[in-house]
Amino acid sequence: MTTIDTMDTAGSVEQSIRMIEAGCEYVRITAPSVKEAQNLENIRKELRARGYTTPLVADIHFTPNAAELAARIVEKVRINPGNYADRKRFEFIDYTDDAYAAELERIRAKFLPLVRICKEYGTAMRIGTNHGSLSDRILSRYGDTPVGMVESALEFLRICEDENYYNIVLSMKSSNPQVMVQAYRLLVQRLDEEGLKPYPLHLGVTEAGEAEDGRIKSALGIGTLLEDGIGDTVRVSLTEEPEREAPVAQALIDRYTNRATESKAMPAVKSYPINPFQYSRRTTHEVANFGGQNVPRVIADFSQTPVTEHSVLHPIGHFYLPEPDKWRMNDLGADYIYTGVHPAQFMLPNGLKQILDYAVWRTVLDKASSFPLLTAHTYLQSHLEKGLLHERLNFVQLALPELSNELLTTIRNDRTVVLLIKTDNAHAMPELRRLFVELINQGLTTPVAVQRNYGNIPTDDVPLYAATDVGGLLIDGLGDGILLSATGQSEASTLKNLNSLSFGILQAARTRITKTEYISCPSCGRTLFDLQETTAHIRQRTDHLKGVKIGIMGCIVNGPGEMADADYGYVGIGRDKIALYRGQQVIKKSVPADRAVDELIELIREDDRWIEPSLVNE
Repeated sequence: MTTIDTMDTAGSVEQSIRMIEAGCEYVRITAPSVKEAQNLENIRKELRARGYTTPLVADIHFTPNAAELAARIVEKVRINPGNYADRKRFEFIDYTDDAYAAELERIRAKFLPLVRICKEYGTAMRIGTNHGSLSDRILSRYGDTPVGMVESALEFLRICEDENYYNIVLSMKSSNPQVMVQAYRLLVQRLDEEGLKPYPLHLGVTEAGEAEDGRIKSALGIGTLLEDGIGDTVRVSLTEEPEREAPVAQALIDRYTNRATESKAMPAVKSYPINPFQYSRRTTHEVANFGGQNVPRVIADFSQTPVTEHSVLHPIGHFYLPEPDKWRMNDLGADYIYTGVHPAQFMLPNGLKQILDYAVWRTVLDKASSFPLLTAHTYLQSHLEKGLLHERLNFVQLALPELSNELLTTIRNDRTVVLLIKTDNAHAMPELRRLFVELINQGLTTPVAVQRNYGNIPTDDVPLYAATDVGGLLIDGLGDGILLSATGQSEASTLKNLNSLSFGILQAARTRITKTEYISCPSCGRTLFDLQETTAHIRQRTDHLKGVKIGIMGCIVNGPGEMADADYGYVGIGRDKIALYRGQQVIKKSVPADRAVDELIELIREDDRWIEPSLVNE
């Protein structure tokens, strides 16, 4: 989506060309009013004159007149049913059935002109629901839920079908990947149940943010649905230059180019025990600090990095202070290290434990903070002899083809086991999920950590693949730990990146919160300040506030609704004017931009959620 003012024809054209040459197959341009809709024609003519035939999409929010004009100019219009012909005032209204039906008739009257124009001109339409901008009417009846998101779109879709207009794409976007995934899955089910057509689906996590966090959050939502076989177009929303979005989307899609020929078959599922529409964490018993009510644990792979000096643990959040002879751990401190066949050469800090290959573990003296990793075969042999296993915690590495009745029976009666599951199947996440399904159907409550090795994957793709493979499981409540490996893992930078990635995936899946979360829109022609610079400045001042969610929105369209999950909001309402929110309630209006970040911090301080950076560990 372009970020230039739509009235800047030359700027919009140049930015569109950069996007197209970066791989965009559609270009979306905001049209908040009639004048911008009119200027779409100038932008389109100039692009065509320069040899670019990429379809243009007009982004419409509040203005039916703009949509009706744009539909005569561009190839597709996107409308948001939450604010196109409906109202959003954060009011609860107890509708009777008759009153609700009357509202639907009012919406039909406002929406029908656009449907008929699109039908006449052959223009496509995307009915794009956003979790954060559901209307008061929908919220009053269905709540802030995936059910409400789906119903919001279906109301408009039924009107289209009544007019025999089917040139439609649907989307269910949210800044929360868990909500987004559940909404798309539910939409597919509802289309089938109502006998509606299987319309193409446009996938996206809205307001994903920037840098690695934005890519993780996007991949977690989009990748999970692609693994489910859901999705026809993809938009990655990053608070960066728009031409940086398409390569990320392309990398997510390219993973499936040869999937059918590269994948291995797996056993069919006779009974699927996981509710795909509602989060519920798999029931597990506690083993050490895995499973039960514990947050998922992070295991760092040091099998290629000898742990001979204190400094090698710095990349995973453990810092040795020589002067007081003490260790300090930050919020991204790993819980375990896997050292393979090379035991650590010094006493590890209290917050860190070691996992060793079984044969080596048997030779070490310190078994209080060291635990064995066994193959399924070795475990079945060793469990029969007393004293051969750790009395509290044993890791058993397992792939789906190794699962046997004997192993299931043995693990069922052993409360010291944590499974470390892996796969070499190109269809990785579904095979890992298939293993979880078998454990659940067999009634096993053994904790499970997920291991993924990305040995031959381009560095930029590792966060996307890992967020899909592991995050897609976590989003369905599957997984009690994570162990990631990649090419060059012996390098400190790679160890740090993988550790940060592990915690980032857990945070995006909402299963372990360890840092500040930013819900920032990708910017567009409506944006009223430099979104990238402002986001970077807010992050610089606030990124030590563990668990705090801050929404950063370029304009009121992406205001309080679209940052529905945020604790605090920073929203542009005019040139150099900012509104500050606590949740969805505006607290300070028309704050000068040069004072707005300080005022935001003051608001956080008022709620006793501010911590001075000097008091936070490095």
